[in-house]
Amino acid sequence: MFKLYVNPQNKKGHINRELQGHFSEHLGRCIYEGIYVGENSPIPNTNGMRNDVVNALKEMQIPVLRWPGGCFADEYHWMDGIGPKEKRKRMINTHWGGVVEDNSFGTHEFMELCRQLGCKTYINGNVGSGSVREMSEWVEYMTFEGVSPMAELRKQNGHEAPFRVDYFGVGNENWGCGGNMNPEYYGNLYRHYQTYVRTYDAKKPIYKIACGANVDDYNWTRGVLETTHKGGGSWANGFMNGLSLHYYTHPNGWEHKGSATDFDEKEWYRTLKKTLFMDELIRQHGAIMDQFDKDKKIGMIVDEWGTWFDVEPGTNPGFLYQQNTMRDALVAGINLNIFNKHCDRVKMANIAQLVNVLQSVILTEGDKMILTPTYHVFNMFKCHQDGELLDSYVESEEIGLEDDGRVPNLTESVSLGKDGRIHITVNNLSVEKDYEIEGILADTAIKEATGTILTGGMRDHNTFDDPDKVHTERFVGCRVENNRLKFTIPKCSVLHLEVTV
Repeated sequence: MFKLYVNPQNKKGHINRELQGHFSEHLGRCIYEGIYVGENSPIPNTNGMRNDVVNALKEMQIPVLRWPGGCFADEYHWMDGIGPKEKRKRMINTHWGGVVEDNSFGTHEFMELCRQLGCKTYINGNVGSGSVREMSEWVEYMTFEGVSPMAELRKQNGHEAPFRVDYFGVGNENWGCGGNMNPEYYGNLYRHYQTYVRTYDAKKPIYKIACGANVDDYNWTRGVLETTHKGGGSWANGFMNGLSLHYYTHPNGWEHKGSATDFDEKEWYRTLKKTLFMDELIRQHGAIMDQFDKDKKIGMIVDEWGTWFDVEPGTNPGFLYQQNTMRDALVAGINLNIFNKHCDRVKMANIAQLVNVLQSVILTEGDKMILTPTYHVFNMFKCHQDGELLDSYVESEEIGLEDDGRVPNLTESVSLGKDGRIHITVNNLSVEKDYEIEGILADTAIKEATGTILTGGMRDHNTFDDPDKVHTERFVGCRVENNRLKFTIPKCSVLHLEVTV
């Protein structure tokens, strides 16, 4: 029997809702078909947004959405996506599939989507091929309430009041598709560009995010921070509120990513091993950030994460469409627990991507929609949003089949929710063993425990012919004995326990 220890009296930090954020790029069928079908579509919609997708995301309590990219952000020119749709410029999406982008989904449409979702907005600006003026005028267009050329243009395009921009990313992956820059060059560009990302309403500050590292490029993190922090004094925060980090899970490396559905136990454990590397990345990049920001005023923003496998056979390779199994569910559960545990430094995370791309929470096909195992994990974990992280630890043992795939059998995180209940999320990483667990809550009287579980075979996934094969169920296997929790977590599962005290 494995022990799970929780100390409800020791609160470790606040879990931002934005740790469960999402990412939507002009890539494949994420925006078009997945989210936006247009006002004249036979698919039920509100102002062009699919009603089924919007309702599912609202149920999941999506907290924030990042747009328009991704690599697409650094070739996106926002003025092409405003005004009458029939007059908007058409372009080739050179990054993703070489298809025509008609810009029918632009700034106003994104803001309308976020309005319907009730979520915060995260705009990614163009540094790679854009100008300071272009970025400055976009911020003015969206957020300025007074008299100015851009505010007047926004009003002419049908939106009298300014929009709310909560987060603004100054460039994306500028070490790669965003310009192939070195950290010092980007750091100086960031200092320059962010100056003109102005907050026009002091009551609605814009949270500025600098482009951070790709995986374990610690030199990038250090180089950017050294450059942005030169001068000290009033510049001690490096002009930024957040610094991003990108990390994708590839079980077999970048060149041979492997199938999303056809894999063996070795690939299962290798995938989870590589997912757990997120914890080391946060610690190592965080240690560098601590040298410049010991009070942790700058948030780490993990705004691209998730699995990246080979595309589904017969689909456009530039569309990055992949299926989603219980393996993806465990990847999601592991990462969300890691983000909770590092909530003192990680302030937002955005899984890639929302619909029909990479580790998406929703797949669509015409007027059909299915929820993926990853969706169900997010829906279970919403209990942690705006909670207080509690000190916790679970005993574990190492499992797996080979040296590069050895993982702990269990991972967890625990929070005190806004509802006053204690929420425990536990992942069982084993494909063959159930585990008995005894939960001990220090100096706390337990009244009741209820649960929800997602479990199945490691390759189980939902299809349009069988859309509910993987789904959450009520977990009835938890009992309270002698003021302790007793339960058995099934193999290959993600479990949420809600404890009333």
